[in-house]
Amino acid sequence: MKINISTKVEKSYLEVKEGFNDSLFLKLNPPFPPVKLLRFDGSSKGDIVMLELNLLLFKQKWVSEITDDHTDEQEFYFIDEGTTLPFFLKKWKHKHRIIKQKNGSIIKDEIEYQGPAGILTLLLYPVLYLQFLYRKPVYQKIFRIR
Repeated sequence: MKINISTKVEKSYLEVKEGFNDSLFLKLNPPFPPVKLLRFDGSSKGDIVMLELNLLLFKQKWVSEITDDHTDEQEFYFIDEGTTLPFFLKKWKHKHRIIKQKNGSIIKDEIEYQGPAGILTLLLYPVLYLQFLYRKPVYQKIFRIR
């Protein structure tokens, strides 16, 4: 299943690229489930991001590896792919794109995921969509020209 969400921000794509750090990562997480960042290497190929999801009765680890990154005169992107996923996910691939615009840039979250069963994949869609929709005002606030 795929989810695509675009957010227009005021800062240039290279300024936004510089802002993709552990502090931003923590601000992008909605209140539930609470997330503890265990490791954040960055957004370059080979980097690892490790989190712990607190699902109230138990905790789940989520480990992603940055499998690709690229910067040119029009865009910066990096791709994280899940290597250790929580029980409700079988596959995770997230392409983070920051595209140059005349004024500012566009942040695109392009997610491909799969649950362990077809019905769970469908049931996860609204939950994951809302989790990423939560990011829009955060991106706009952080990448606003003051």
